[in-house]
Amino acid sequence: MGGLLLRGALGIVGPAALPYTASMARLNVHLIPALSDNYIPLVADPESAAVAVVDPAESGPVIETCARLGLVPTMILNTHHHPDHVGGNLALKDRYGLTIVGPAAEAPRIPGLDRAVGEGDTVSFGSLAAQVLDVRGHTAGHIAYWLPEAATVFVGDTLFAAGCGRLFEGTPAEMWRSLSKLMALPPDTRVYCAHEYTQANIRFALSVDGANAALRDRAAAVAATRAQGLPTVPTTIGMELATNPFLRARDADFAAALGLAGRPPVDVFAAARAAKDSFRG
Repeated sequence: MGGLLLRGALGIVGPAALPYTASMARLNVHLIPALSDNYIPLVADPESAAVAVVDPAESGPVIETCARLGLVPTMILNTHHHPDHVGGNLALKDRYGLTIVGPAAEAPRIPGLDRAVGEGDTVSFGSLAAQVLDVRGHTAGHIAYWLPEAATVFVGDTLFAAGCGRLFEGTPAEMWRSLSKLMALPPDTRVYCAHEYTQANIRFALSVDGANAALRDRAAAVAATRAQGLPTVPTTIGMELATNPFLRARDADFAAALGLAGRPPVDVFAAARAAKDSFRG
């Protein structure tokens, strides 16, 4: 159980071969480290020349990786407006003449935006199609891109491995609805989030859900993974349902552990998110 097995299945290579590459049916994802803890997924459709950059925090690592791999980006997929997700937009657009897609609700804050999208829209990507999900909460217009044929979703800062984004612009109810949409995806869906926060998230998770055997197993696997300098991304919906405290708000035992037995899941989620905000472990 845990990230080590997942990475082995996806064929991710080690630190000497950055970026980390995952090959799966109908999709290749090159995970580019950026800034202090960001990941920029470089997504290539092997059946066409389509190459998307998801949330480019900065342009340099993307340009360097594309040159090394012989790829030419055709599209940017932005999930939300924060600078560490759109910082490379204009430089990449200037260099490659690509199309920038982003959330309609945040259109004025997405540099170089060409196409504004929202819930129910579809973004064509080579031989594939990405369905747009409204997953507001971290920001007021945050979206995710779900590629059902590739069993992959790009979630930005809404869902993290063993965590979720802070509620900078949304409410607990909005975030819970957003997480519930992601929870409804098939369990084998690969989840690409934008930050390497997993070890810190697990420290908090253990403080509120320490009786969870699956979580304890994951903590050991993640510690070993990070000791090797490897990423804990992607995760899967199934893994998050089993071990992410913010997705366990419907579980009666978890609610009871927080002293909220019988309360609605949104209340349990809100309490867990508030506890994480003040956690110093």
